[in-house]
Amino acid sequence: MDRPGKWKIILYGITMAAAFALLFVLTYPKSKTEHILQPEIVVFGDSVFGEIRDETGVPERLEELLGKTVYNAALGGTCMARIEDDRRMDYPRGTLSLAGLTKSVWADDFRVQQTVTVRMRENNTEYFAEVINGLEAIDFSTVEIVLLQQGINDYHAGVPIENPEDPYDEYTFLGALRSSVKALRETNPELRIVLVTPLYTWYVTGLTCEEADQGGGVLEEYVEAELQAAEELEIEVIDVYHDFSPHEKWEDKDLYMRDGLHPNEAGRERMAQKIAQALNREG
Repeated sequence: MDRPGKWKIILYGITMAAAFALLFVLTYPKSKTEHILQPEIVVFGDSVFGEIRDETGVPERLEELLGKTVYNAALGGTCMARIEDDRRMDYPRGTLSLAGLTKSVWADDFRVQQTVTVRMRENNTEYFAEVINGLEAIDFSTVEIVLLQQGINDYHAGVPIENPEDPYDEYTFLGALRSSVKALRETNPELRIVLVTPLYTWYVTGLTCEEADQGGGVLEEYVEAELQAAEELEIEVIDVYHDFSPHEKWEDKDLYMRDGLHPNEAGRERMAQKIAQALNREG
């Protein structure tokens, strides 16, 4: 055999060995994470809980009011449901939805989210990677309470409320909720799961959430669906849509809202107090 041919065979062998090694690393089952965080409460949510992460944030105030350790896993802009049209389970926004995150909690594997958040360049997502790394470090078998506070972005995206043919369709609002509750219960059967509804909202267009249909219905339809699903799933629900603040006139938005959508500091304090009272009352 001539020397060039021999080296081609050797190079081919090295290339194939490297390819098989890479495939092994990517497909070999991940060993269980060494869990180093043991919060008593974990909060999943959107920007209502995730935007403000200082001592005036809702999760941070809950920690002080309840005297329990709280991990803030809320990610601004995320939905309960997967929303991508091509229905790819690995699509970035899908993995960061509640359905995607709780599936990773169940699998004890956040590698997809870690890859996604490292590459994200969107505004106000700088804290995402840290949140995901923290989630991976949590021992969910010791968590007492999980709060699920999402829905406003599903409403904004016009996510269908339900698929009559598939109650666990993660591309629908209620399907994602059912799937998430199922994943959490399979992770920790003793977990106390509490649903927090979206807040009543006002928009710069001059419409309120009672008037603006984003494609899937008005916000109250999503809230009513949540309330019914909570009864079906036998989970607690804290209704901050109907019972948080007055909304009979446009000026009411300035009482507890910063921009009609996100609570101001007074609103965050009121929300934390309401949630803490409900948890203490039912606990």
